[in-house]
Amino acid sequence: MHHSTPQSFEPALYVVATPLGNLRDITLRALDVLAAADVIAAEDTRNTRHLLTQHGISPQRLLALHQHNERAGADKVIALLREGLRVAFVSDAGTPAVSDPGALLVRAVIDAGLRVIPIPGPSALVAALSASGLATPQVLFYGFLPNKAAARSKVLQDLREREETLVFYEAPHRVLECVEDMRAILGGEREIVLARELTKLFEELHRCPLADAPEWLRSDANHQRGEFVLLVSGAESRKNEVDARTEQMLRILLGELPLKQAVQLAVQISGVSRNVLYPRALAINTGVDAVDSVTGV
Repeated sequence: MHHSTPQSFEPALYVVATPLGNLRDITLRALDVLAAADVIAAEDTRNTRHLLTQHGISPQRLLALHQHNERAGADKVIALLREGLRVAFVSDAGTPAVSDPGALLVRAVIDAGLRVIPIPGPSALVAALSASGLATPQVLFYGFLPNKAAARSKVLQDLREREETLVFYEAPHRVLECVEDMRAILGGEREIVLARELTKLFEELHRCPLADAPEWLRSDANHQRGEFVLLVSGAESRKNEVDARTEQMLRILLGELPLKQAVQLAVQISGVSRNVLYPRALAINTGVDAVDSVTGV
C-alpha cells in the first residue's frame, strides 16, 4: 500500500468522515484531504464551511450535494473528476453515504470508472456500538425505520426473530413512537441502549429494558433531543429448542432408522444441535420397546 504524502493526492472522489459533534474528532488525514481538495461537495455547505474555518482551511470551491440534487450533483462531480480535479465529499456528520445522501454519488463515480477513496473517521453506528455493552458478534444495522406507523411495524415484525443486535437511527421527533412500537412488537424484556447527542456536550447512553424505555423518554423533555442511535438486543436463540414439529420428525426417523442416523438426519433437517437432539432421541427410544433401533449406536 502506498501512503499519499499530502502533496500527492491523486484525482479521485474522497469520501471524508467528519465529526458527529465534537470538532476535535476530525482525523489528520481528513484535514490533509480537505486542504488539498479542488472542490468539496457537501450536504450542507454552511455546516461544512464552519468545520473548515475551525481548522483554518479555506476551501477552493464548495458544491452543495444533497438528496434533492444528488443525481445532477453526481454528473457535475464526474465531470470535475474527468478534468483531473480532486473532489472531497462530506455529509453533515459522521461517515458519508451510510444512511444519508452519497451512496448514489459513490455508485455513479464507480460506474464511470473513476476512483473512490474512503477517508475513515467518526461513525455514529460504530461509536454507539462500542459503548453499548451489547457485544454480540453479529450486528444488523438497519438505519432509519420507515416514517409511517404501518410500514414501521411491518419491518419490526420481520426483524423479530433475528438474533443479532439490531441498530437503528432515529430522529428526535419520532423516537418515542418508534420505541413504543419496538416494545409492542419485540417485547419489553429485551435490552435497549438509547444513544443520543454522541460526542456532544449532552451525550447520553441510557440502557434499560425495552419495557421501561418509553417512560424514560417521557420523563424529561431533554431525553427526546438530538439524533439517536437505538441498539436493541437480538431475539433469544431458538437453536436449542425442540419444538413439536422437530420432535415429531425425530420420532418418525427413529421408527425407520438406527438412532445415530436418525439423529444425524434430524440435525441436518431442523438445524437444532446434536447435543440437544441426541439425548432427546435416547429418551424417546428408551420409552419405546423396539430394542433393535439402539443397535445403530
